Amino acid sequence: MRVRGQNLLWLGILGTLIGIGVLSGAAPPAVSALLIALFGIGAAASLLNIQPERLLSRSRSSLTAMRMSAEAREAVERARRRGAGYTDALTLLDVGLIRLQTGHDGMEMTRTRTVSLDDDGVRPYITLRVEPQEADRTAVVRFEIIDHNGETLFVHEMRVFLRDGEMNIVADHQLPLLDNPRIERAGDWDLRVSIDGVLIGALGFTVTPSLRERMRRFSAEADAPASRHARLAETMDDDAPMSLEELLRSQQRQDRGG
Repeated sequence: MRVRGQNLLWLGILGTLIGIGVLSGAAPPAVSALLIALFGIGAAASLLNIQPERLLSRSRSSLTAMRMSAEAREAVERARRRGAGYTDALTLLDVGLIRLQTGHDGMEMTRTRTVSLDDDGVRPYITLRVEPQEADRTAVVRFEIIDHNGETLFVHEMRVFLRDGEMNIVADHQLPLLDNPRIERAGDWDLRVSIDGVLIGALGFTVTPSLRERMRRFSAEADAPASRHARLAETMDDDAPMSLEELLRSQQRQDRGG
């Protein structure tokens, strides 16, 4: 809001006339009160540069921000710390991964932030809130998955026609996890989402080892103490002193040989 000084002159004249009318007693009390109220409203509207459309837009933005998931808030904040982030006309309401795993009942799809290398694969997704000024156009949505070493394992771009309101956008392709030779090991990975080349969200997620890898590690850890004990026993056997009987027998052999 900004004060507009060009209306001060006519407001002063109008206020003087209303004051004379009220103080003279010519107008009934109810009419005087109404005149004073109307003058106050007119003065506020004239002196202050009120923009209802801007106030309405801010109210809508606040309500939309309240609907953001915890993952979306974290992803947007990380994008902003990197100097990125889209306009308020596009709001990231949710972001995450859909885990795909084959079970007894067929393919199972689960929204998650932790995946296993035993899963068949994962697909990134986002939920957007599109304001009218960004609607009715085609945008390029880019998904990236980066592993713990900073290597980009998954890149997928989609041309999406933006519509006014909320939109769920799921990647057309998945990142295979089970028996993927490009994946060295589990760890903390990143999902990054961009629209028209502008980063709007960066979400961290966890990848856990496969069951086979866990069993291999468990077996190696179980064998390690046994190997150490065996090597220790061999050392003790080699360095152990001879008994008295062995010493006498050895001495007898030496005497006969002499």
